[in-house]
Amino acid sequence: MPELFPLAQEDLEVYRAAEQAIRARFREGRHHVGAAVRASSGRIYTGIHLQAVVGEPATCAEVIAIGAAMLAGEERIATCVAVRHPKGHEDPALFKVLPPCGSCRDLLADYGGRDAWVILEVDGKLEKARIGELIPLRRWTRGPSEVS
Repeated sequence: MPELFPLAQEDLEVYRAAEQAIRARFREGRHHVGAAVRASSGRIYTGIHLQAVVGEPATCAEVIAIGAAMLAGEERIATCVAVRHPKGHEDPALFKVLPPCGSCRDLLADYGGRDAWVILEVDGKLEKARIGELIPLRRWTRGPSEVS
C-alpha cells in the first residue's frame, strides 16, 4: 500500500475542477470521466474521457488534461485526479474518484516525475499518494518532464 497523505486546499481545487468538467460535459455512452491536473505553475487543466465505438481509440481523461497542460506551455504536472460521473442508479451527487490506469500512471510519471501527486479514494476518503509509490518498480530515467 502506498503512503497516503491528507489533501490540502489546493488538492480540493483540482478535485472540484475534475468534477465540474465531467458534470458539464457528461454524455451517456460518450463522456463519463473527467480529470484535472495542476501544473507546477499552479494552473489547473481539465479533460474528459473520450469513448469510441470500437474501443481502441478511447482516450482517458487524464491524457486529455495532461495534453491541455502541455499545449499551454507547462513543463511539469504536480497533481492529478480523475472522477467518474454517477451512473443512473447512483446518487447524482456522488462522484467517484478513479485511480489512474497503468498507461496514465506512466504518462503522469513521465510528465510529473516520481513526486507528482495522485488524488485517490481510499475507504471512502480522499487522500493523495506520490505516483512513484503507485508504480514502485518503474525504471526512472530522464523523461519529457526532466529535460532541461
